[in-house]
Amino acid sequence: MTADPKTSENKIQSAVEADRHPAVTPAVGTAALSTLPGNAVGHHRTSLDLWLHRTTVLLFVFVCAVVGVLLVILPWRPEWTDNRLLLTYPGLRAFVSNGFVRGICSGLGLLDIWIGFWEAIHYSETTAAK
Repeated sequence: MTADPKTSENKIQSAVEADRHPAVTPAVGTAALSTLPGNAVGHHRTSLDLWLHRTTVLLFVFVCAVVGVLLVILPWRPEWTDNRLLLTYPGLRAFVSNGFVRGICSGLGLLDIWIGFWEAIHYSETTAAK
């Protein structure tokens, strides 16, 4: 299959003209750029988008808080080492019952709680200018 020489020449000529005069040529993909969430050009957040964003942030904060509290409390409970999985692997049970490992898990839980509340405190509803 051969390409039409006139069509190929027109494409090359238009590409050369675009390089010479970038302000004159129409921007490629401006419609795609205006639909990006963070772009203020032509983007208006609808009520549904706003409520979906609020719900997502609320669920994220809730999951972070629950997982964080579990990671802070659970390593110091007897269920942490006395379960069916660890009874069959005594080496893993000795590792998990180490105070350092328990402390790391609790620290990760505190970090998780902090991340959740950080997101809740720094939540903002930005709207684009109409």
